[in-house]
Amino acid sequence: MECTIVTIKMISEACGLSIAAVSKALNGQPGIGQEKAAMVRRTAQEMGYYPNAAAQTLKTKRSFNIGILFQNMLAHEYFSLILESISQTAEEKNYDITFLGNRHSPGMGYYEHAMYRQCDGVIVAQGNFDFDGLRRLAESEIPVVSVEQTFTGRTAVMSDNVGSMEAIVQYLHGLGHRHLAYIHGEMGDVTRARLTGFHRGCRACGIQVPDDWVIPARFHEPEDSIQATRKLLEGKTMPDCILYPDDISCIAGIAAAQSMGLSVPKDISCFGFDGIRLSAVMTPSVATYRQNAQDMGRRAAEELIAAIEDPKCYVPRVITVPGQIQPGGSVRDLTLSEISEKE
Repeated sequence: MECTIVTIKMISEACGLSIAAVSKALNGQPGIGQEKAAMVRRTAQEMGYYPNAAAQTLKTKRSFNIGILFQNMLAHEYFSLILESISQTAEEKNYDITFLGNRHSPGMGYYEHAMYRQCDGVIVAQGNFDFDGLRRLAESEIPVVSVEQTFTGRTAVMSDNVGSMEAIVQYLHGLGHRHLAYIHGEMGDVTRARLTGFHRGCRACGIQVPDDWVIPARFHEPEDSIQATRKLLEGKTMPDCILYPDDISCIAGIAAAQSMGLSVPKDISCFGFDGIRLSAVMTPSVATYRQNAQDMGRRAAEELIAAIEDPKCYVPRVITVPGQIQPGGSVRDLTLSEISEKE
């Protein structure tokens, strides 16, 4: 079966209007009434009209293509949700997306790859990229929005990494926890902010944290969390609760505690971060801080498209997206124990 390509001339004949009028309606230009413009767009849709991408690029100087730079993050639910939200928002605004990844031709950096793919702008998802290559991209003329990391003069969409940790500490303090340990991720914008929030929260609650109870690890690396958890639980004194950099690490920490003959949360409480679906179906369920991945992806796409379409008026900024505490069975309410003992 032959596929007929619908042209503007065919739409003009169907609508009984000039080609110029149809072109204005399809491109949202003035000079045609709203009712006629709506009729033209409706007719074009019914006829199966698709604008010619090459012609559109020549006319608008834009490709309507957004590049997404990521590094092996699709395996993690949090980042996959962000990418899914970016894709959905871009589609709603008639943009395509191209995954740039970190595998490109020898000698071709992130900037060159984005230019090669004719990207109108790039969203940099969180990952361990070549910093010099990222800096070249961030300092170029290409609009850039980053997720969970910051670049001077560029918009960044961030979780509330400081406020989230303050809220977690306050939540645990309200449950009677006074001895907290924190296994954090690799040092970067996110970890620095979370460490600040953790220490602020502890200071506000009057909690003293030994230096050796704040342990570095890697995000989403179970073995790191297992080793760090064992180190904490084998010490002379043991914390009431261990905070982890993400839910996968927390799940690994719970397994490590259980392998040592400890009960979670009876003997030790564990608190995660991210709010992935798996955390709610574990036994015990994981108490965690649920990040709003969908909103972060949507905001990143909207900000980039705004920077692309209105560069003279767009002002870069840091956008903080709050999440919420998700209670779970991995944290014990010590205040109930105190009441029981008094009775």
